[in-house]
Amino acid sequence: AMAHRMKHAPIAGSGEKLEDAIRRFIQAGKLIIGVCNGFQLLVKAGLLPALNGNYGRQEVTLTFNDSGRFEDRWVYLKANPQSPCVFTKGQDKLYFPVRHGEGKFIPRDEAALKKIIEKNLAVLQYAKEDGSAPTMEYPYNPNGSAAAIAGICDETGRVFGLMPHPEAYLYGVNHPRWTREIVPEEGMGLAIFRNAVEYLRKNL
Repeated sequence: AMAHRMKHAPIAGSGEKLEDAIRRFIQAGKLIIGVCNGFQLLVKAGLLPALNGNYGRQEVTLTFNDSGRFEDRWVYLKANPQSPCVFTKGQDKLYFPVRHGEGKFIPRDEAALKKIIEKNLAVLQYAKEDGSAPTMEYPYNPNGSAAAIAGICDETGRVFGLMPHPEAYLYGVNHPRWTREIVPEEGMGLAIFRNAVEYLRKNL
């Protein structure tokens, strides 16, 4: 319902639809990140993956976890070095929490999934602890997502959505084992937002 409202609701006092304003925002070279429910909103509004620049056609969805329950755990992620995603530039292996009941990534069809993979729009994939390869094995893949996809971007790399929460790991003390292991003072999630700031500083 929220995605439908975002696509068709007029902006008060302007007569312009919100979806048109969002498209102008993207065309102006600005950034959008959607985490968890924000990711769900972006895909249902058709803003991701926006294949062939079509911001409006829904190509994927996020639905109930295969486990049939709310998943609240930390997961290992493999970042795609070939992805155009601004936010994950220079990243390889990541470790973030997931907190969702509906995080299973499903494409419209095999053709859509093939395009997402071929165009390197699959930014993050669930992996085992060594981060060597994507996995469908539970609980490493907490929801049964197709191709173990945890996050995608559009073809510009400036619109990014993911189910894991980078904002929940900004400091070492956010790590679930910080009292038992030596962890860096800076959390892995900070790099996601630093990349965004650096992009904006250089390009806008």
